[in-house]
Amino acid sequence: MIGFLLKKTFFDLWDNLFRIALVNLGFLASAAIPIFIPPLLQSLPIVGMLVFYIGILWCFVYLAAAGLSLKSVSDYGSFGAGDFFMQVKSAWPSGMVMAGVVFLMGLLFRVAIPFYLSLGSVIGLLLGAMIFWTILLGILALQFFLASRARLGTKIPKILKKCVLIFFDNPLFCIFSFMFCLVMLVLSVFLAFLFPGPAGILLYLDEALRLRLLKYDWLEVHSDANRRKIPWDVLLIEEREKTGSRSFRSFIFPWKD
Repeated sequence: MIGFLLKKTFFDLWDNLFRIALVNLGFLASAAIPIFIPPLLQSLPIVGMLVFYIGILWCFVYLAAAGLSLKSVSDYGSFGAGDFFMQVKSAWPSGMVMAGVVFLMGLLFRVAIPFYLSLGSVIGLLLGAMIFWTILLGILALQFFLASRARLGTKIPKILKKCVLIFFDNPLFCIFSFMFCLVMLVLSVFLAFLFPGPAGILLYLDEALRLRLLKYDWLEVHSDANRRKIPWDVLLIEEREKTGSRSFRSFIFPWKD
């Protein structure tokens, strides 16, 4: 399943290279708001602070809209600029929630953990370690938050619950996905975040969740089956047919095939 997931992700990234780059450019433009504008408003600190926080919130809403749009790519489709901007209206609640969760995790990491460690006691060490592992587990689970919003509905409590359930049912898969996203992030740095960038990471996470959900569709029909022995070769037959296979030449010169 992992091999096919990586293959399909690469194919979809390559086939939608222009769209991926445009979404990443939009995110870079969005990120420029909280990074570059507040320093220009030093004489108006309150305004600068508002611009900073509004800019951060917009970045998360933008990512949520991107996640909804990239779902169509994962489903063997495409999307246009009009489709993307239409998604902003439905994406803003999940984007705001994601921003709040990230802010809370950052606050716990920067304030709560140092505070408990500074106590210099065993209890403080245990509490600091507990918060650290809670944050780490939260990151591993909530990496699929935007993909879950795109595929599993709009109710935020349900989405959060699904993310937690997916993690505890597929811990190794979630760890692999997190590490792979880190690799994509490092690669993005060398390519000025144009590729794969945030859009490529969101696409991978949507592809990963989409294929993983095939497991649960199969388990609904085969409730007595062994959950550790999922017949991925059978479940992915249709997906492999749709994705197909390509030669290196077809990637570079697709019009010659």
